[in-house]
Amino acid sequence: MRTNPFADALDFLFGQTGDHAGLGPFRWIFVVLSLALVISSFVIAWKNWNEDPTQRTARNISLWLVRGVLGGMWLEGCLWKLPFPATDGFKYWLGLTADNAAFKVYGDVLKALFVPNINIVDPLVFLAEFALASSLLLGFGVRVVALLGIGIALNLWIGLYHFQDEWPWTYVFIILLQVLMVTDRTGRALGLDALLQRRSASPLLRQIG
Repeated sequence: MRTNPFADALDFLFGQTGDHAGLGPFRWIFVVLSLALVISSFVIAWKNWNEDPTQRTARNISLWLVRGVLGGMWLEGCLWKLPFPATDGFKYWLGLTADNAAFKVYGDVLKALFVPNINIVDPLVFLAEFALASSLLLGFGVRVVALLGIGIALNLWIGLYHFQDEWPWTYVFIILLQVLMVTDRTGRALGLDALLQRRSASPLLRQIG
């Protein structure tokens, strides 16, 4: 049961949610990973702030906050896809996307390819969302990984378009935020991409960061 946003965020970070309880002792592995990502985000931001005066802007602070909140959203979202191979929650939502798609052909593809292979799809979606959350929180490879987030949110927008309990615009806003992650190079705003840019002359890092 939801209480308030602050208490719920703390419950998630310290493994006190129902989804955590369903993992048994393995919940603590996820808790450690989550805390490590959040703490690392602050440490990386602090290092950027201390090393580079150009990082000390309201714009960079804002982008770091938006990137972090978006990363936290994906981190919380991937939890209920555990344990493998397929959770009841994931089966339920995959079924909804197949039955409520904006276009019948899209729903048919989900029913033909994704639903029968759910034991493979669930772990892959978890790994994709965890990678996305990690990228956004750390500010690493954001331009590339945010494209993955656009694809995931686009799937939810189309797949749940006719589901009456969903507000389609929610997914539009998630897509647009991640478009900004790509075009605005937000990993360079108090992120790991900014640290790597200063420490490396690699052309590859210039492209993905």
